[in-house]
Amino acid sequence: MRVNDQLNREIELRRTPRRIVSLVPSQTELLVHLGLRDSLVGITKFCVHPKQLRKEITVVGGTKSVHYSKIKEVAPDIILCNKEENTAEMVSELGKIAPVWVSDINSYEESLEMIALVGQLFGKELEATGLISEIEGEKKEFVAFSEKLPRKKVAYLIWKDPFMAVGSHTFIDGMLKLNNFENIFAGSESRYPEIELEALKTADLVLLSTEPFPFKDEDAAQLEKVLKTEVRVVDGEYFSWYGSRMANAFRYFTKVRS
Repeated sequence: MRVNDQLNREIELRRTPRRIVSLVPSQTELLVHLGLRDSLVGITKFCVHPKQLRKEITVVGGTKSVHYSKIKEVAPDIILCNKEENTAEMVSELGKIAPVWVSDINSYEESLEMIALVGQLFGKELEATGLISEIEGEKKEFVAFSEKLPRKKVAYLIWKDPFMAVGSHTFIDGMLKLNNFENIFAGSESRYPEIELEALKTADLVLLSTEPFPFKDEDAAQLEKVLKTEVRVVDGEYFSWYGSRMANAFRYFTKVRS
């Protein structure tokens, strides 16, 4: 059995994988949604959805660093990684333990492709197709709503000290576009540029993500005083988690845009 991941790497498998290590939180949530909870044998400390999962399944480390010995102990048939969330060095080392399937997601469309490929990989095509249809329906309804709203210039911040924003060629930027937002850092050479506060003054709205830096309401209040523009804290999972969380993301975006 030969399959390709989203880096177009060919992976050879003896059979449909039955023991999965997932090192990508949003993809872990997707696997559970597709009915593969019992196949998970290893996850990261950041795999917080569903809530009880970390109490049931071996935690093998984080997304940038793992305990290879723990992964060997759970004897996976396959390991799921992501180009952005995990390092190339990890993928190389993990390949000595089991086949590694890597996702590469920079857009809404690539997220749907990932769902379809994961469905094929684990024999869950019907479930994956149903999820994609649900997401597409929610997206269509939301876009019809957002296109009627005034287009706003926004900055989406993911880190503090130094401040870091989201640029183009990122999944988050794709979500901003669907919200009828114009990302003021879309022209940056970096996908996640470090920025000065002065640069935020051209935005109509500054969005502070709850992850990876856990921005709080007090951060928004402080920035509003300095910038004299609207600053809001938003749930970063809905803007950055690709997979099954997208089915509810557009309802959340409706609240953000209302």
